[in-house]
Amino acid sequence: MGMLRRLGFLTIGLFDEADPARGHESTLEIIELGERLGFDSAWLRHRHLQYGISSPVAVLAAATQRTRRIELGTAVTPLGWENPLRLAEDLATVDILSGGRLNPGISVGPPMQWEHVKGALYPDTAEAEDFSYGRVERLLRFVRGETATDFQGTVGFEEFSRRVQPFSAGLGRRMWYGGGSLRSAAWAGGQGMNFLTSSVVKAEESEDFAEIQLSHIRAFRAAHPDGDAARVSQGLVVIPTDSASAGQRARYAAYAEKRTPRTRAPQGPGRMMFAPDLVGPSEQIAERLSEHAAFREVDEVAFALPFTFEHEDYVQILTDMATRLGPALGWSPAGRWRSEGDGDADDRLLRQPEHAGEPVARP
Repeated sequence: MGMLRRLGFLTIGLFDEADPARGHESTLEIIELGERLGFDSAWLRHRHLQYGISSPVAVLAAATQRTRRIELGTAVTPLGWENPLRLAEDLATVDILSGGRLNPGISVGPPMQWEHVKGALYPDTAEAEDFSYGRVERLLRFVRGETATDFQGTVGFEEFSRRVQPFSAGLGRRMWYGGGSLRSAAWAGGQGMNFLTSSVVKAEESEDFAEIQLSHIRAFRAAHPDGDAARVSQGLVVIPTDSASAGQRARYAAYAEKRTPRTRAPQGPGRMMFAPDLVGPSEQIAERLSEHAAFREVDEVAFALPFTFEHEDYVQILTDMATRLGPALGWSPAGRWRSEGDGDADDRLLRQPEHAGEPVARP
């Protein structure tokens, strides 16, 4: 197993319907904490018509103004809910605001609860909407600066562009596809995207989760122009307990135990396989990961935080990830490579307009 190079985390951002502001503020504070702890990335998941963040792009726009280094991503945005051209404008805007730190993760397919929501979402075009890979291809074209309209010129005092504005030059290289099948993995590779593989995969050629995930990673890289250098991020539910209280450890164990039965065999007609949650001291988790065939193929992760925990639980889990688990996997907090007296060099670079939209090079 190689050393872990990039450590990230994923959160759903739950909130109380009676006090949604508190939940959203908690999510922003968790992202700020992640930056202070040296995490390389923080990711938000979409939850439409639920009590979780429905607009991660808006929340990440706020996060750009409260952080300076940590990369910000969506894992994932279901494109069935989005207009690709409008989404391209939002993504480019947030990327500019962040200084080139946005990592949009996307997926395709009809929206969840489609039969119940289509009348509200697409009242006139539901039967004509395309939820295939073509929807992603449209978004990629717009993000990468290809033509969106055949008109360019001035009308009165207003100027019009042929491509989406603002244009963020580096964003096209930071687009991720969240896939759980061999077909989606190979397709994403062929599009030159990055690949997010999570704790849910489709059992196609095996019923061993690690073997399935490994096959997806290899199919993606085989189809990608960058080959073995193509970026893959693995997302598993990981709960280190090093500094947890006795009460927290008991709740974490109960949470994982309740979810364990679904990991033993493929679930439903789609034959979906779920990875077991990894709970325990960091050294034990690191040992289990070192034995995970798919983990050995990646050098970056976005560990998922459990959905139903409290703010103080996330603080403990993230702190243990950064101070115990990450180092046990060979990871070092972001920023330690900087030379003495140059602690803000990358932040100064990000603020220079000529570098907006471009990722900061790190040794």
